[in-house]
Amino acid sequence: MTTVTLTLNPAIDLWSETEQIRPNHKVRTINDRYDPGGGGINVARVLHNFGAPVVAVALAGGVTGNLLGELLDQEGVPHRLVETAGRTRINHVVFERRTGHEFRFVLAGPPVSPAEIDEVLALIDTIPATRLVVSGSLPPGLPGSVMGDIGRRAQARGIKVAVDTSGEALPAAVASGTVDLLKVSLSELESLAGRDLADPADQERIARALIAEGKVRRVAVSLGGDGAVLIGADGLWRRAAPPVQAVSTVGAGDSFLAALVWSLDRGDPPGEALAWGVAAGAAAVSKPGTRLCQFADVERIHGPAPAGIGRSPA
Repeated sequence: MTTVTLTLNPAIDLWSETEQIRPNHKVRTINDRYDPGGGGINVARVLHNFGAPVVAVALAGGVTGNLLGELLDQEGVPHRLVETAGRTRINHVVFERRTGHEFRFVLAGPPVSPAEIDEVLALIDTIPATRLVVSGSLPPGLPGSVMGDIGRRAQARGIKVAVDTSGEALPAAVASGTVDLLKVSLSELESLAGRDLADPADQERIARALIAEGKVRRVAVSLGGDGAVLIGADGLWRRAAPPVQAVSTVGAGDSFLAALVWSLDRGDPPGEALAWGVAAGAAAVSKPGTRLCQFADVERIHGPAPAGIGRSPA
C-alpha cells in the first residue's frame, strides 16, 4: 500500500542555536541544521522511517529546490519534484539558549502558475497509491479550490485522502466532501466552527456535524499537551499526551499524522492508530529543532510494534 504525499509549498527548514537574540546586533548561530520541510514532505520522511512505501511529490524550484532534492536523497525518501519558476522558500527556526524560547521565521513561498499545478496533478495520477496525504500551506495566490480538484481526482481513482492544512484551503477541502481523514489543531477546528471550542463536548459536536454532513469520514484533533481525539461515525477515542520533555514543536503535527495514517492503513483499530499518532507527536517534540520522530523513539513511548512492523534505519 503506497502512500503519496503532496506538498504544494515545500521548504528548506534551517534550525540554529544562539545564546541570545538582540536587536541591531549580529546574531551568530551554532549547530545549524538543514532539513527538507513542508507538511507532506515531513509526513513522507516519517513514513519512510517507519518502513512504509511512500512517494513524496512536491513543487520545487531554483537552487533551493535542488537542495530540497539533495536532502531527500540523503534520507533515502522516494520523491518526485516538479520544477517551478520560483525558488523554494527557506524557513528559519532559532533556539535562544538563554531563555529556551524558539523563534520561527516562516516565509510565504513563491507563487506557482496554473501550468505548474496541472503538471503536479498529472504526475500524481501516474503513481499507484492507496492513500494521498495533502499537507501544508498553499503558495501565495493559489485558490483554496485546488483542494477540491485534488480530492476529486484522487477519489475518482479510489484513493483515500488525508488533509492537514489551514487558511482558505481548510474550509475548501472540507466543502469538497472528498476527505477521508481530516487532521486539525484545536485552533483550526475553531476556525471551521467560527467560535471558541474550549469545551471537549463542543469539539466533539463540531467534528460529528462534519461527519454527519458527509464532508469528512474521520476527524483527528491534536490538542498539544492535552493529547488528541479521533472521531468517526464508528466512535470517539481520546489519548492523553505522554509525559516527555518538550524541546521543540516543529514537525510534531506532521509526525502525529504520519503515524496515524500508517496505523490506520495497516488495519489497526482507530483507538490503536490514535495511540501511535500521539506517541509519534510526543517523540517529535522531544527532539531538538527540525528533527522528526524515529520509529525506535515512538516504540519506546507507545510500546513495541508486532514483529516485522516498522523499522529503524541504521
